[in-house]
Amino acid sequence: MSMQLAAARNDGQVQFVTIRIAGQLFGLPIWAVHDVFVPQRVTPVPLSPSEIDGVLNLRGRIVTAINMRLRLGFQPRGEDEQSIAVGVDYHGESFGLLVDEVGEVLTLDTTRLAARPPNLDPRWNTMTDGVFSLDAELMAVLDVEAVLANIREDQTSS
Repeated sequence: MSMQLAAARNDGQVQFVTIRIAGQLFGLPIWAVHDVFVPQRVTPVPLSPSEIDGVLNLRGRIVTAINMRLRLGFQPRGEDEQSIAVGVDYHGESFGLLVDEVGEVLTLDTTRLAARPPNLDPRWNTMTDGVFSLDAELMAVLDVEAVLANIREDQTSS
């Protein structure tokens, strides 16, 4: 579990920006999200891992675009499907997590956060902090640090 989410558990409430990736609901802790934007032009980076769509310029900053569908093991987005980016920072670098849609901000009681189910895909197991059971579906909580730390490790081992 990320240290920030663990600290928030003591406060009792935490806010999440909801996102959808291939129909699955995920939550990003609100403190991790800096921007939400539609990427205009992504420039491919030769020899980068497949999860990296490339880089883009966001208000003068170079942002690495991470294809979250590929990162989480889903089928790639169709050519005609638009993505939206959720801007996050990690160790001084800017990243845009490319997702299918961004929803609302939910404030949830941290006591309702359940452990990762034992049948969770192994890729998700390392990148999630647990799940919330909402009225109609489960929301997996993404650990942004784990998602990006793994990307960085993949880049250094390539």
